[in-house]
Amino acid sequence: MAPYRQVADLPQLIPVFPLNGTVLLPGGELPLQIFEPRYLNMIDDVMVGDRIIGMIQTRAGGDRERPQLAVVGCAGRITSYNETSDGRYLITLTGICRFEAGEELNLRLPYRQLRARYDRFGVDLDRDERAVAGETARVRFAKALKRYLNHRELDIDWETAHDAPLEALVNSLCMGLPFEPAEKQAFLEAPDLAARFEALTALLEINASDPDDAPPHLQ
Repeated sequence: MAPYRQVADLPQLIPVFPLNGTVLLPGGELPLQIFEPRYLNMIDDVMVGDRIIGMIQTRAGGDRERPQLAVVGCAGRITSYNETSDGRYLITLTGICRFEAGEELNLRLPYRQLRARYDRFGVDLDRDERAVAGETARVRFAKALKRYLNHRELDIDWETAHDAPLEALVNSLCMGLPFEPAEKQAFLEAPDLAARFEALTALLEINASDPDDAPPHLQ
């Protein structure tokens, strides 16, 4: 991946892909299947440049074809790209840095572009999980996760979860579990990984109602 060490290294004008119920987090990996002509056009354009796309949800307001964009999104870089025989693109976006949605440009393009403001989110380029959570918090998290999964009849690979770095595990759960769009937006807007970890734990506890079980231990 390109060495984005500070927010000044990031492109200020980026195309955006509005998609409710889906968020990209810094360091997270998001597989996408692209088939709409306007977004195929977008991928063609970014692949000859810096390969950066802004994932963003929408909010109330605007019209059906051009809804209002959420205040915060996340810039990601295409790190995997394949084209299918029927013309679809299968890509993976790797999250780099969140941004505030600034001025949207009125360009003659089929997709939307805006000015991204990264200043609030410099922490995303210097992530450090060492002080995120102590042992007690991790046990609480594992217990809440097990109850949530049991309640929803879902499962994960506990061995993989045990071995995963905390950031990768938290991000994959925030992005992949069936939370509401507003809840996923709250994860995205959490100030840092520690706050996201706490928000995820709290939300898992709220959504879990099964009796207490002995949780698997997560490092």
